[in-house]
Amino acid sequence: MSESLDKMMYSFVVEDVLKGLFVHVPPGYVACVYDLGRGVLKKVYTPGLHLKIPFWQKAKLFNTQTIEYSVTKSFNADNLQAMGDVPIVAQTRDNKRISVEGTVLLRLDINQIPMIWQTIGEDFVSKIVRPTIRSRMRMIASRYDHNDVASMRRDAVEVEAKNELERIFYPRGIFVENVLLSEINHVSGESSAERKEEEPQHTTREMHYA
Repeated sequence: MSESLDKMMYSFVVEDVLKGLFVHVPPGYVACVYDLGRGVLKKVYTPGLHLKIPFWQKAKLFNTQTIEYSVTKSFNADNLQAMGDVPIVAQTRDNKRISVEGTVLLRLDINQIPMIWQTIGEDFVSKIVRPTIRSRMRMIASRYDHNDVASMRRDAVEVEAKNELERIFYPRGIFVENVLLSEINHVSGESSAERKEEEPQHTTREMHYA
């Protein structure tokens, strides 16, 4: 159990480690239950010890703490469900290609976790989070000149990115607490970040939201 919790410290969902009769939910997490007869139950199990029906009900832990979605060169693009991404390549208003690195602070809405599991599934990071952050960051970068994004108006870019992501994520049960840009680099030609970013698209189609 402790090993599984260590693995989920930087993710929203952990595999079914809650086998047997009891559901032990540690602080900072909630559990949702899938019932073979009724589907995903609307009740969310808060921290503590709870009962479930072995074999008939399956429980999953969901992390309700603030999680860092890191956009960085060190991200492993092979793990599609990990919270993060490789640097996002975008084009500014003055036609400069840039590579964007930073952190988006996200948190799940406890009340909407059953809906997320029921309607989107466990792989909502690759389905919703990553494609949306890529798309919105590119869109916002296109509204500013390179110098504005890199230094002069970086704070305005961060605020606009947060507001745009909130508009899309909030109805889907995900809170955006902050957007922090760390590195803005000029890109010439096709970068390694672009190649890594394109590879997962063979298995996961990027979704865009108006």
